[in-house]
Amino acid sequence: MRIRTLPAAVATAALFSSAVLSAAGPASADTSVPISIGTVSDTVVDGAHQHLYISGDSTISVVGYDGKVLSKLSGLPQVSDLQLSPDGSTLYAAVTGADKIVAFDTATLTQTDEYPTGTGTAPRRIALAKGRIWFGYGDQWASGLGEVDLTADPATVSLDLAGAHDFASTPMLYADPANPDTLVALDGGISNGPIIVYDLSSGTPVIRVTANEGGFYQDAVLTPDGQSVLVVGQGHQAVVEYRLSDLQEVHEYPVNSESETVSVAPDGTVAATSLDTENTGDTYVFPGGADAPASVRNLSYAWMPWGGHSTAWSADGTKLFVLTGSSGDRQLQTITEPRKYVSKLTVDAPATGTRGKTLTVKGTLTTGLQLPAGTPLKVTRTDLLSPSGTSLGTRALGANGTFSFTDAPPAGSKVRYTVTYAGDAAHTQASASDTVTVSRATPALTLTNNKKTYAYGKNVVFTAHLGSTYSNRTVEIWADPYGGDKPNKLLKTGRTDAHGNLSATVTMSRDTAVTAVFKGDARYAGRTVKSAAYAHVKTASSLSKYYRTATIGSIRYRYYHKNTDAVLTTTMTYYKGRQERLDLQVYSGGAWHTTDSEYFSLGTNGKSVVNLGHPGTAGVRARVRTSYIDPSSGDSVNTTTYGTWNYLYFSN
Repeated sequence: MRIRTLPAAVATAALFSSAVLSAAGPASADTSVPISIGTVSDTVVDGAHQHLYISGDSTISVVGYDGKVLSKLSGLPQVSDLQLSPDGSTLYAAVTGADKIVAFDTATLTQTDEYPTGTGTAPRRIALAKGRIWFGYGDQWASGLGEVDLTADPATVSLDLAGAHDFASTPMLYADPANPDTLVALDGGISNGPIIVYDLSSGTPVIRVTANEGGFYQDAVLTPDGQSVLVVGQGHQAVVEYRLSDLQEVHEYPVNSESETVSVAPDGTVAATSLDTENTGDTYVFPGGADAPASVRNLSYAWMPWGGHSTAWSADGTKLFVLTGSSGDRQLQTITEPRKYVSKLTVDAPATGTRGKTLTVKGTLTTGLQLPAGTPLKVTRTDLLSPSGTSLGTRALGANGTFSFTDAPPAGSKVRYTVTYAGDAAHTQASASDTVTVSRATPALTLTNNKKTYAYGKNVVFTAHLGSTYSNRTVEIWADPYGGDKPNKLLKTGRTDAHGNLSATVTMSRDTAVTAVFKGDARYAGRTVKSAAYAHVKTASSLSKYYRTATIGSIRYRYYHKNTDAVLTTTMTYYKGRQERLDLQVYSGGAWHTTDSEYFSLGTNGKSVVNLGHPGTAGVRARVRTSYIDPSSGDSVNTTTYGTWNYLYFSN
């Protein structure tokens, strides 16, 4: 037995356990936390200090009930079996790779003794009885039974105490203070390995009874009274209980596939794990004994041998600890109300519905111990009118574990129906929900100024108009300037006026997507409309190096000497990577003809200076302008903007 408790403490724990079973109210939450340990050989619970001692990887990990590794006792090559002394003050460990058994003070976690068992003995399994540490040692047919006599000073070690049995594998050993003259050994490594019960009353092990029960034992534990052994392992699709007096089978606790680990609480409640090849549940608790259904949980979600003794009750029997997973993905599962049957609720609502129209919600409530028809289930509806949920009262569970109810949802959008079973003394609490998308009317929503173009810097008023709604009259107006350097910005949010309008002003320095947003209410769906408004760039250009101005016809010209270069300076709204387009035309034959069209980059100040050159001939008339062309000027932040023409005349 992995938990050692004095008889008086056993009686107290059993009484406390009964009180737990009769208590009403919802189940506490089970927990699963990652735990930084690898291989597991054995697990022992220290109730006084609320520690779990877990051996494996040449280390004993000292773990709190919360799964936190508090300490590691290292330097223990191939440490395997662990045992607590009856008073809980000492932890004994079989250190297989060092041919010794060591003792630790559980209060200080310091080593207090070590007992070499002999070179090459490789002690692997231990049990405590009659002031001795009984140990199984060796490998295969070289295995045997030995003892460390703690009553001697100094302690003495004896080997070859197996009596008439020749062990084919290292014996698995079990003893209990409730039956101090009895030692149980399992020859678990072969198919015909027996269970052997030794009588220790004379001080020397004497075989009392032996029986072949199939071998390949994976784990075992003694019942709290020390009168029976519970065995699991290969070929056993159950936990099998054998009476120690004659090794007759007295009970079977069935599981779904090969049984892997077993533990028993101080009140006799059996817990076990299975290989669970079909992933239908791997952890079994039998609160009603072998003849009642098990409470089944699915904790591992993986098909793999559990390895070692990895299931243990708390010392008071109120919690069950189960180690799942493998190295690198180990979890400590804590079942807080292990004797309760797990309740599982499902809720199935229609995918869609119509507001105000009746719909039907169905579901099931299943548990290992069937609940009676009429069991009350609480129903809650959560929607836009009741975001914190509103009670729809209770509904009765049907005879076959099903339920259904109808409702006419008063609000649209997402409507969630939650069904809750409060649990009772034998069943855990359960809750589940499903969501219906309920239709809503589409409101009228418009926004002015779509596809209009404005001069640079103009303040433009955008007005959103909202039609009929149920309760919400709030509209948001957002402005998202083109270009990745400016974010979408909320300009205004508020209730519409008596005419359903809300307005906001945008300064048009760029093309801008203006959006009106209505977020909906219980009867009208949310809606968004958008206006794309366009803004010209601000641009100006001027000529220099001319010697006078004069009018030809109705147009004012800048006069240049025929050999003087004309220089054009342009200022344009700057944007990263932006270029101006320069167009140059010459007047001939009564019409203007383009001679050049070229792009020039703007400086970070938005300026560009271009030398236009000179013709070298008098009487030439020309004109030049600069423009922003979307997207040829390098971006699409503004709309295409053509500058004004500047006119030139070259003379002698």
